[in-house]
Amino acid sequence: MAEALARHHASDVIDPSSAGISPLGTIADQTRQVLLERGIAITGQRSKGALEVDISAAQLIVNLTGIHGPALFRENVGARIEDWEVTDPYGDEILVYRRVCDEIEARVLELAARLRSEIQRSARA
Repeated sequence: MAEALARHHASDVIDPSSAGISPLGTIADQTRQVLLERGIAITGQRSKGALEVDISAAQLIVNLTGIHGPALFRENVGARIEDWEVTDPYGDEILVYRRVCDEIEARVLELAARLRSEIQRSARA
């Protein structure tokens, strides 16, 4: 969800790539449904494992695992890490997926606003 929402709302400041600790290999049907209800395409996206993504190039890691980010990403000390405590809706009813999507979307929009503001401040400096 987070990758799709970031692509949709903030591709000007976020080049998202997501990966998980226990990837399914596919995107849950409920996730697809909730995103499609919002008009957000997930073409080409799939559930990936952490080893499939090169985090060494990341400037920011948004961690949704529930495990403290610095403990997971010690090797990538150059990146900022944000821990977002978000419920994993997997296996739950569609209403939970919608609520989680609302929460992630709000966080992505807030992050995008902060990043845009940082870029504007840098340009003025």
